[in-house]
Amino acid sequence: MDAEKAARALRRINDYLAAGPGDSDEFEILVEGGGDHALVLPRQAVEMFAYILGAMARGQGVQILPLHAELTTQQAADLLNVSRPYLIGLLERGEIDFRLVGRHRRVRFDSVMEYRRHDDVRRREAVDELSQLGQELGED
Repeated sequence: MDAEKAARALRRINDYLAAGPGDSDEFEILVEGGGDHALVLPRQAVEMFAYILGAMARGQGVQILPLHAELTTQQAADLLNVSRPYLIGLLERGEIDFRLVGRHRRVRFDSVMEYRRHDDVRRREAVDELSQLGQELGED
């Protein structure tokens, strides 16, 4: 699917999500060429599909993993966009949970994502603090 088709499909899905009741757990989707049958999908699946289409529309690749998937340290480092030695440091300091399989570390995908969410919050707080400090210094 090219980026233009993905963007068009994303707009249609976002319109559908916006028009539907916000508390609806399921959506009926009519598929072109599918006859009179509707495809019934849970809201989370439709939202995930919209997220995937958004990434495709921006020309980004998409990979889907179960939350409980275990990653190698290199895969986890790639996901966080850090070096493998830096990731090992995070693991050894207990900032991300892992388990040993023989001599190899395995990191759960959801643990990596939890770390990333907390790290994003810390970064935003630091930027806000610097912005506030800059405003205070500028007022003098």
